[in-house]
Amino acid sequence: MKQKETIPSTTKKGSVSVPDRLRELDRTEDFAVLATDDQGMPYASLVSFALTPDLKQVIFATPRGTRKYKNIVSSRNAALLVDSRSRKKKGLMETEAVTIIGNGSPVRKGRMWDGLAAMFTKKHPDLEEFIYSPSTALIVIDIIRCIHVSRFQMVSVWDCT
Repeated sequence: MKQKETIPSTTKKGSVSVPDRLRELDRTEDFAVLATDDQGMPYASLVSFALTPDLKQVIFATPRGTRKYKNIVSSRNAALLVDSRSRKKKGLMETEAVTIIGNGSPVRKGRMWDGLAAMFTKKHPDLEEFIYSPSTALIVIDIIRCIHVSRFQMVSVWDCT
């Protein structure tokens, strides 16, 4: 019989390789929760995401008429939460999450847009028609810091700048 683990009540400094965990979460998770600034109030949205191979940027797409698009344009501050809860049905101690903090902006059509769109559609081929729609904006978030939490309160930080 498996013994129940005690949920820790204090935060401890972690030592995981945050870039390695980011790569794994990018490989296994399709969605992230995006947090933007909506006139001084937090606003959260579910988005499909992809990380660039160098882990310097996160890509997502959204129609230009959405609140998340307007929020990114008016205040570049953004955070994404990527977590493994959908894969880890066993509980909090096995679940991990990374908060990605950075600055977002729409990408203009051109060579950079083409490269980022190709990365995004490689991970999300079912969204290819959506991403190439004239009403869809491709957004890139330049990553500043990533905070990884595992084992409920084991915190590792990676500064990307």
